Amino acid sequence: MKPLSEKRNRHVLFLLTVVGAITFIVSNSLAATGFAPTIVARITSAPLSEISGMVKSRSYPDTYWVVNDSGAEAKIFAINGKGQNIIPTYSRFSYYGEKEEAGKKQWQGFNVLYSENIDWESMTADDNHIYVADTGNNFNMRRNLGIYMLSEIDPTASTQSAAIKHLPVSYPEQMEFPGTGNKHFDSEALFSADGKLYLITKHRTPSGLRMEPGANLYRLDTDYTERDNLLTLVDSNENMLAVTGAELSPDGQTLAVISYEALWLFDRPKEGDHWLSSSSKHYPLDTAVLRQVETVVWDDDNTLLLSNEQRDLFRIELAELPEITP
Repeated sequence: MKPLSEKRNRHVLFLLTVVGAITFIVSNSLAATGFAPTIVARITSAPLSEISGMVKSRSYPDTYWVVNDSGAEAKIFAINGKGQNIIPTYSRFSYYGEKEEAGKKQWQGFNVLYSENIDWESMTADDNHIYVADTGNNFNMRRNLGIYMLSEIDPTASTQSAAIKHLPVSYPEQMEFPGTGNKHFDSEALFSADGKLYLITKHRTPSGLRMEPGANLYRLDTDYTERDNLLTLVDSNENMLAVTGAELSPDGQTLAVISYEALWLFDRPKEGDHWLSSSSKHYPLDTAVLRQVETVVWDDDNTLLLSNEQRDLFRIELAELPEITP
């Protein structure tokens, strides 16, 4: 597979960075005094500067794959539950993870061949592959959204990865790029369920500078590599604000969705895949503690791990969540 021919638009990436900062300011202005999980680790490795996606390995214990946000190199990183880099064993002769070592360089992650990080925003996995969503689209300007399929490598043995497939995706409802209307075609949440990939959108007002309530759920039904895969709109939720991550529990019964201001837990739909309209619980979060939370993964069926762009790791035991009315 050839690398993407379309070059990165530096001006757009600058604007994306500015909007990310504005989004953080807006989210922190929310007077949320909700649930505040405890920080269990802090990532200190300099190359992991702005984590936007995370997924737990299905093959290797105490291993989580993470990626950086837009503007970063096309790399993935492996960390453990303490936020420390997992480095190929024989690379430790030349590289260190967090703590500087004389005569060594800092580990810069695993290159992902045949890929480009335009705006990587989320990760998920199924039994066979890891997926990286290059679907960040703050201003709804992009015509090159896509999802990368990777085989999972052994982080203690391999030094690089590669994209097996690049699946271009587009929203059938988007007629203008960017257009003057509301911006509803940005996604930072990718999850896998029942052999399908799903994206949840993050909505903005026409200026692109302010969030507005609402999220749509799209399903990927095809796997074309030479033309766009038109996403299928399957559900929506008008109450969710600024969704940034999602993942299905290992037993397939609960979908966790994170936003800047809340955690949502959705039960498996009784029929179909209307995940965002099934019975759910909504937990407001303390935004002063979680700040710009970006990812959510399941450690097991009763435990969640969250991370933010400030590189904090949080753990939530479902039994610790407050009692609320569904």
